[in-house]
Amino acid sequence: MSSKTELIQRVDPRSVELRAKLFRGLGDLSRLSILDALRAGPLSVGEIVAMTGLSQSNASNHLRCLSECGLVAGEQRGRFVHYSLSDSRLEALLSLADELLTGTAQGVDPCRNYKDEPPT
Repeated sequence: MSSKTELIQRVDPRSVELRAKLFRGLGDLSRLSILDALRAGPLSVGEIVAMTGLSQSNASNHLRCLSECGLVAGEQRGRFVHYSLSDSRLEALLSLADELLTGTAQGVDPCRNYKDEPPT
C-alpha cells in the first residue's frame, strides 16, 4: 500500500504548472467569451465582437494571445481572418465545464473564494 508521501512524489510538477497556466488563460472572461463564440465555428473579428460585446481592439488582443498559445487558429479569407478553435477537444472541455456547472459544481456560483472578474 502506498503512503501519501509516495503519492505526492508522483505528481509531475511541470504537468501541474502547465495545466495551471492553461486554466489561468481560460479563466479570463474575455478569452473565455471568445472561445465560447468560436464553438459555433469559424468567425471573423467583427463577428466575434458582435457575439461577445467586446470592443474590436480588446477582441483582437485576446485573439492574438489565444493564437500565440495555440488555442485558436486563424485563416485568411479575402480581407478578413476567420478564427476557429485549434482543437475539437477545446469544445469538449467547454462542454464538460457546462455539465459540471449544472451538476457536481453547482456550488461554484455562490462560492465566495473566487471573484468574478470583469472582462479585460
